[in-house]
Amino acid sequence: MDFTINSIAEILGGEVVGNGETKIDNMGSIEDAGAGYISFLANPKYENHVYTSKASAIIVPKDFNPKQEVTSTLIRVEDAYASFTTLLEEYHKRKSFEKSGVEEPSHIGKKCDVGEGIYRGAFSYIGDRVKLGANVKIYPNTYIGDDVTINDNTIIHAGVKIYASTQIGSNCVIHSGCVIGSDGFGFAPQADGTYKTIPQMGNVIIEDNVDIGGNTVIDCATFNATIIRKGVKLDNLVQIAHNVEIGENTVIASQTGVSGSAKLGKNCILGGQVGVAGHITTGDKLIVAAKSGVSKNTKGGKTIAGMIGMDHKQFLKAYTIYRNLPQLVDRIKELEEKILHLKSENK
Repeated sequence: MDFTINSIAEILGGEVVGNGETKIDNMGSIEDAGAGYISFLANPKYENHVYTSKASAIIVPKDFNPKQEVTSTLIRVEDAYASFTTLLEEYHKRKSFEKSGVEEPSHIGKKCDVGEGIYRGAFSYIGDRVKLGANVKIYPNTYIGDDVTINDNTIIHAGVKIYASTQIGSNCVIHSGCVIGSDGFGFAPQADGTYKTIPQMGNVIIEDNVDIGGNTVIDCATFNATIIRKGVKLDNLVQIAHNVEIGENTVIASQTGVSGSAKLGKNCILGGQVGVAGHITTGDKLIVAAKSGVSKNTKGGKTIAGMIGMDHKQFLKAYTIYRNLPQLVDRIKELEEKILHLKSENK
């Protein structure tokens, strides 16, 4: 990172108070940042650090009025936290896209269409008839099968495996160890107790602005496509089975599994270790608590929890009773003894 404070303020649409020509080459917390660093003040309880900070620049809200002398240059913005996030995104983007050219050894097949500004890392393998958009970055030890399409400004990190006919949109990030387009879990039971493999002939479609965490697996469809809609964010170690459709801007945390042919709505949030049964549909804006199961069609706009997903408030009430079961059993036994005693007295 090597920006002037003025150039950072221009990116953020902020106002500079102080020396705008100072160079910034790093970012850090307001307590620890030193010369050459930029930090931010979003929470008022950290205001005292503004007066002692050695950071060269601090991003502050527009309405911030210092009560003491400030040695750091200030950048006034509407939302300090959002602006610092924007700066992180800009830095990450420039860092991620700084590589270009082709490292050897690497392989590219026949009849490929390659855009400008791409990077192909060493030991990457690209099959036949692959289309790579402008500024695509393919890091070392990546495998890309035949007839794959990857659109502009997408990053494929080291060690990713992308099977044939996969379609990936623009501005996507796929992290190391991901497998995209592997066979779905399709096996037909036979009379003799064995299983016969059902060929998976479909593909995977990943739309724009999708982020996929490390070691996540997305299976191809049996006939048509497994679809990850635009804006979806998948954590590490997520399993998406064949024929699944994940709605726009849905977020799925680590170790979650979505079974075959399930369809999740838009803007859903699935916590870690959630299990979604096959062939079900959910509505939009559904929140599923960690370690919960979604076993049937579920309307959106609510929060569910529990091994068999139920309304979150009902689950908390039920769990409170479950937690107190030993005491409740003791009380029931005590009441039974009293009732028996009363009966014996009345004889």
